[in-house]
Amino acid sequence: QVQLVESGGGLVQAGGSLRLSCAASGSIFSINYMGWYRQAPGNQRELVASITRDGRTNYADSAKGRFTISRDNAKNTVYLQMNSLKPEDTAVYYCNAELAIVMVKGFGRYWGQGTQVTVSS
Repeated sequence: QVQLVESGGGLVQAGGSLRLSCAASGSIFSINYMGWYRQAPGNQRELVASITRDGRTNYADSAKGRFTISRDNAKNTVYLQMNSLKPEDTAVYYCNAELAIVMVKGFGRYWGQGTQVTVSS
């Protein structure tokens, strides 16, 4: 059993900051990729940022220069620091991880339950 638990969402004014966290727990052998996605009402889920185990990052154009993704491999945790937030950043933010479970061959993709981020104008 693997769980991804997000935290740190909330309501913030435009121009403000939030820091999201996602902790993976369970019988985890290894985590390759970790990423943050978001989904606004009526929109498809989209990638915000991702990071590999060795620290290579990738950002959506909308996140470049404002958001920073990082991870703590010892804690199986990924973070998303969001600065200069805009109303269009309002969405449910989901954590995603590609990981291997102890005694199970291969890697699978897992999702968190999501955390709401609301940016008021």
